[in-house]
Amino acid sequence: MNGSQVNTTDKMKKLLFIIFWLGASMGCEANKTEKSLSSNSQKNKKIMNQSEIAILGGGCFWCTEAVFEKVDGVKSVVSGYAGGKKPNPTYEDICTGLSGHAEVIKITYDPSITNYEKLLNIFGEAHDPTTLNRQGADVGTQYRSTIMFLNKFQEESAKKWKSQLTKKFVDPVVTEIVPAPTFYEAEAYHQDYYELNPNKGYCNFVIKPKLKKLNLE
Repeated sequence: MNGSQVNTTDKMKKLLFIIFWLGASMGCEANKTEKSLSSNSQKNKKIMNQSEIAILGGGCFWCTEAVFEKVDGVKSVVSGYAGGKKPNPTYEDICTGLSGHAEVIKITYDPSITNYEKLLNIFGEAHDPTTLNRQGADVGTQYRSTIMFLNKFQEESAKKWKSQLTKKFVDPVVTEIVPAPTFYEAEAYHQDYYELNPNKGYCNFVIKPKLKKLNLE
């Protein structure tokens, strides 16, 4: 074998080595990426599994939303409508008091920080559960006190809560306990109302005193 042939063979060996090394490196990186994606997916799934939902109505949803947004363990609060027959109701539909819907909030919370029973206790303190279809100056079926349960545990917890709360009042607790119907998210201008409009009249005269009473502000 002459010198040129030796050089060619060496070059081929080096080239094959580089190709092999690149292939192995890419395989390792791909494996790392796959593991990373899998790990992120598991983390996201874990986070989702840690979230639970409660649907409650205690009068104007501006009030109840403002209260529960300040509760530890609550991840989000969405104002909306539920309980009527008309699909996709508007605020104008609700205001008639004839649509059958109630102003409610959908609470997403972390059960490792708070739990359904604690939320119900706060709910009982945040409104008057003894006034039928009314909270203060807000009158109509849309302002009814309601617990819309999503499973058997929530149903039983709500009934227990109502029974215990009844013993504390002279007037009967009129909070309805019903299976959760379709929840319709309210218009954008209703969301985070107190946070975005803290100095408006309703916020100053109704919501702020309620938050102070509950030691949330």
